[in-house]
Amino acid sequence: MQYLHFALVFLFENGLHVSSQCTAQVSDFYMPGDFLIGGLFDIHYAQADNHHVRPEALDCSSQRFSISNYRRFQLMRFAVEEINNSTSLLPNVTLGYEMFDHCSDTRSFPGILKLLSVNGQIQPWAEPYRTLSKVIAVVGPFTSTQALTVAPFFMVDLIPMVNYGSSSSVFSKKAKFPSFLRTVHPNSDVIEVIVTILKHFKWHWVAFLYNADDFGYDGLNIFRNQITDTDICIAYTRALMTGENFSRVFQQIEMQRIHVIIVFTAEMAAEALIKSAIKSNITNKVWIANDAWSLNKRLLKMKDIRNIGTILGVAQPLLTIPGFVDFIHSIERQSECGHNGQQMLCNQVCNCSDWRAKDVLEADPSFSFPVYSAVYAIAHALHHSLQCGESGCNNITVYPNMVLAELQKSNFTLLNRTIQFDKNGDLKFGLYFVVFWNHVGDAQQIGFYKFYPKVHYYIDSEEIIWYTNGEVPTSVCSQECHEGYVRKQTYPQKCCFTCEICPNETYINVTDDPYNCISCKATEWSKEGSTSCNPRLVEYVSHTEMSSVLIMAGAGILVGLTGAISVLFALNYNTPVVRSAGGPMCFLILGCLILCSVSVFFYFGKPTNISCILRYFPFLLFYTVCLACFVVRSFQIIFIFKIATKFPKLQIWWKKYHGQWLVIAGAFTVQTLLLAISFAYDPPILYNETSWYQDQIVLFCTLNLEATSGTFVLVVVLSCLCFIFSYMGKDLPKNYNEAKSITFCLLLFTVTWILFITIYILYHGKFIQTLNALAVLCSLYFFLLWYFLPKCYIIIFQSHKNTQQYFQGQIQNYTKTISQ
Repeated sequence: MQYLHFALVFLFENGLHVSSQCTAQVSDFYMPGDFLIGGLFDIHYAQADNHHVRPEALDCSSQRFSISNYRRFQLMRFAVEEINNSTSLLPNVTLGYEMFDHCSDTRSFPGILKLLSVNGQIQPWAEPYRTLSKVIAVVGPFTSTQALTVAPFFMVDLIPMVNYGSSSSVFSKKAKFPSFLRTVHPNSDVIEVIVTILKHFKWHWVAFLYNADDFGYDGLNIFRNQITDTDICIAYTRALMTGENFSRVFQQIEMQRIHVIIVFTAEMAAEALIKSAIKSNITNKVWIANDAWSLNKRLLKMKDIRNIGTILGVAQPLLTIPGFVDFIHSIERQSECGHNGQQMLCNQVCNCSDWRAKDVLEADPSFSFPVYSAVYAIAHALHHSLQCGESGCNNITVYPNMVLAELQKSNFTLLNRTIQFDKNGDLKFGLYFVVFWNHVGDAQQIGFYKFYPKVHYYIDSEEIIWYTNGEVPTSVCSQECHEGYVRKQTYPQKCCFTCEICPNETYINVTDDPYNCISCKATEWSKEGSTSCNPRLVEYVSHTEMSSVLIMAGAGILVGLTGAISVLFALNYNTPVVRSAGGPMCFLILGCLILCSVSVFFYFGKPTNISCILRYFPFLLFYTVCLACFVVRSFQIIFIFKIATKFPKLQIWWKKYHGQWLVIAGAFTVQTLLLAISFAYDPPILYNETSWYQDQIVLFCTLNLEATSGTFVLVVVLSCLCFIFSYMGKDLPKNYNEAKSITFCLLLFTVTWILFITIYILYHGKFIQTLNALAVLCSLYFFLLWYFLPKCYIIIFQSHKNTQQYFQGQIQNYTKTISQ
C-alpha cells in the first residue's frame, strides 16, 4: 500500500500543475473551519474517458453538467452553514468543507489526494497522526464504481466515508470497508421493493436492464437471488453502455413478448433509454424505475412520455428541508460558482452560470435527504467526540477514527426521521414510496414499503391508470394452468411450461409446488384434476346388518342343533345306529363342528388383527379333524368288510394300537404345525383395501395363500381320501353304507367353495366377507344335515331299524349277495 501511495503522490504533485485551465478562484467548493468535511460530487458527468498519452487529470468543467448532482452539492454547503449557525450542535466550533467535482472513476484523483494531504504532502510512511489533516470525514462520492475506486485510500487510516448514493452490497462487508457508512439504502432494499411490486401484480416475465458498472451488476445479482424461490423469471437482461443504440434491445423485448421492463440504471442512462423508447415508438409496456431516476422531472415532463406505457417507480421519501429554497435563491445572483481569491485545485470549477434557482429547485430531488443527513451524522459524531455541552466543546485533539466510532453509534432524529446505522454501516430505519407517473406530469405516490421494525407495504392499484384502460397488464411466458392442472417444465425458464391434469388419487397445491402432483394418503381419495383429497369412507360388515344377523343366527342354530344331536346320540349311545355312525367319534365330529362355527362370528364387526386370526384358525384346524374322522370312518367300514379277511394281522394291529385315533391325532398335529408355522411367518392381519373403490376403504383381512398352502393341501388330500373310500364302499349294507351321504356332503362342500372363489374374483366389496362366512357355515351344515340328521330321523321316527336284529339281517343279506 505504501508503494501505491508513493506513486499516487507523484501523480498528485504533477497533477496540481498540469494545466492552467484546471485552476480556479476560491469558490463554493471550499470553506475554512476548525474541522473540514470532504465532499465528492459528480457535478459534471464524464460519459467516457478520452484516450490520453501523458498523466493529467480530467477537467470536469468541460464535461456534461448534471443539475441534480449540482443540487446535492449545494445541499451539503447549506447543511454545513446551517450547522455553523446552530447553537446546540457544535457550539463555538466552525465546520468547514472542501469539495471536488468527481466526474470520472479513473481520472479525478487529485481531489482525493488533496483530502489526504497535509500541507500539500502525503507521507504514508510517517507515524500515524503525527501530521494530521483537518479532514475528519468525507461525504460521497455518488456512484458505486466511484466509491469502490476511492474508498481504499480512506479505509487505510479509518477516515469515515458517509456515502449518500453508493448502494452496492459490497460496502456492507466491514472487513473490506471498515470506515464506510451510508445514508442511502443498499441495492438489496430497492430490489426487494421491486420484487414486491412484481409479486403484487403477478408479473412473472420481465426484462432487467442495468448499468454496465458495479452498481448494475450488483443489482442484477441481487435480483436473481431474490426471485429464486418465486414465479418470476428474467426473460431478458442487458447491460446498457454509454452511447448505445437501443433498437436491438427493444427488438429482443418485443420478440419475447415481454410487457414489464425493470430499468435499474443511473439517471443519465435511464434518460437515454427512455428517449430512445419514445423515438422508437415502443408502446404497451410497464416500466419500473429504481430510485435513481423514478423522480426525474425532465422525463416526467417529456413530450410523448405517456405513449411508451405505464411507468411505476421506487422512490425515496421527499422531505422538505427548511431554508434550502432561500439558500438557493441567495446564490442565484452569482454568475460563477466561486468568488475572487487565491488559486484552487482543478475540479473545483463549476460553469453553472446558465442555471437559475428555479432549475435547481426543480431538479430531481432524489438523494437530497441522504446528503443532508450524512453531513448531520458527521456533525453529531464530531459533537460527541469533542464532548460538547451547552457551554461549548472541549479543546481536544480529534482523530478520524474517533469520529468513526461515534458515527457507528449514531442515534438522532432529523426532520422526524431516525438516523441510526446497523453493524454493516447501513441505515436501520427507512422506507420507500411506490410512485406512478400520472398524466399531468407528476410522480404520484400510490404506496409505500416500510423496512423497520418489520416489513409492511401497501399499493393502491386503483390510483394507477394503466395503458390497457383499466385492467392490470399481464406479463407471463405461459398462461396460468387451470385449477387441478400441474405445470410441466418443457423450457429452460421455469415460467414457460405446459399444463397437464393431475390424475386420480393425486392433487395439486399451487402454493407449495405447482410443478408436481401430490399423491393422496392411503386413507384419502381424489378425482382427476383435484386441488385436495377427500377422506375415504371406511367400510366393513357390521354386526347389525341384516345379512350379519341372519348368518350369526344360522351359526347359533347350528350350535343348538349340534348340541341337541350330541344329547340324542349320548342317550342312544349303545344303539346300532350310533355305533355304526362312529360311536365316540361322532361326539368328536360334533364338537369340532361347534368349534368351527365360532369362526363365523369374527367375520362381522370392525376387524382387528386378533379377529383376523380367529376367522381362519378354528375353521381350518377343526374342519381338518372332521375330515380326518370321515376318512377314518369310511376306511374302517371298507377295512371290516373287504380287507380284514385278506390281511388279518393288519386288523389286529389296527385294533391293538387304535389306528383310527392315530390317524385323527396325526392329522390334527400336522394341521396345527402347518397353521402355527404359516401364521408365525405371515399371520392374517387387518388390511385397508383401497383398490376396489376410489372413495372407500374396505377393512379386510389378508391371508397369505403361499404361506398357508400346506394347510389347504392337507384339506384337499383328506377330502380326496373321503371320496375314494366312500366310492369303494358303495355296495356295502345300507346301514353301513355312508358313501352317498359323505360323497354328497363333499360334493356340496366343493361346489360351495368353487362358487365362493368365483364370486371373490368377480366381485369386490365388503360383502365378500359375508359370503365367506356363509361358505363356512354351509360347509358345517352339510355334514350336520346330510350325515347326522338321517341318523337322528331313524333314532326318533324309525326305531325298528335301530335294533341289533335289523342290522344283522342287513349283513346276512349282504353276505348272501356276495356269495352268489
